[in-house]
Amino acid sequence: MFRNPVLLLVAVLLGVLLLGLLVIGAFPPSVTPQPTERAIPAERFAPRN
Repeated sequence: MFRNPVLLLVAVLLGVLLLGLLVIGAFPPSVTPQPTERAIPAERFAPRN
């Protein structure tokens, strides 16, 4: 099939890369939930005139 061993190596590496992307896409890693921090607007604490 391949007469050049470099082409065979490139084809195998591309196949492994595509297989890895397929596995990661099918079974994504779990994400740890993080609490959401929101900035409080400063005008909320300003005195009313």
